[in-house]
Amino acid sequence: MLLQIENLDVFIGSTQILRNISLGVKEGEIVCLLGRNGAGKSSIIKSTIGLYPSRSGKIFFKEKDITSLTPREKVLCGIGYSPEDTRIFTELTVEENINLSTWVTGKKEKFDAERIFTIFPAIQKFLDRKGLYLSGGEKKMVSIARALALDPLLLLLDEAFEGLAPLVVNHFIEALSQIRKMGIAILLGESNVRIVSQVTERTYIVERGEIIFEGNPFEILKNETLLKLVGR
Repeated sequence: MLLQIENLDVFIGSTQILRNISLGVKEGEIVCLLGRNGAGKSSIIKSTIGLYPSRSGKIFFKEKDITSLTPREKVLCGIGYSPEDTRIFTELTVEENINLSTWVTGKKEKFDAERIFTIFPAIQKFLDRKGLYLSGGEKKMVSIARALALDPLLLLLDEAFEGLAPLVVNHFIEALSQIRKMGIAILLGESNVRIVSQVTERTYIVERGEIIFEGNPFEILKNETLLKLVGR
């Protein structure tokens, strides 16, 4: 396993938001966390990158215990993160937004443009546009591109498809395929099982901060009880 999470418990204040989370992602694999809004998908991703500290349990990356590392340290280990709300800086251009991660870490002077354009060809058309003037889909592209700028081995994507038009969804599905072909593993948080079935063979259902199912998404599509849990 590239990423291995074992028995993770996470609290915010006195409220437990994740219970006994255990999961794994292999090298070059796309794995999905599936569930309704508020089920705990984002909390798992935020805990993995270090935004939510764990009360107990372990997180291993490349067999190294990274549980207590800061988000920056985890990024330098090879983990990229694209949040649900994209966190695009509105006064910076697209090029500056993507370059920001390389400036902060000092790992490079500039991102690998050819690699980014292979995944998202459309970005070439608005590199000089400020973040304020990007559509929702364009912001998601830039957020993912920024996470990829440091050549991660694992990409954490939180609700990458939310709010996108069907045609744009198809472009993003192809983008994930391209990312996978480059050898980058993906842990994806998503609420639409039909989209999930097009991008991954292995899915965890998250419900009330717990993992209640692991298997192929087509198993979910054939199971009325599981479909009710994820909201179809």
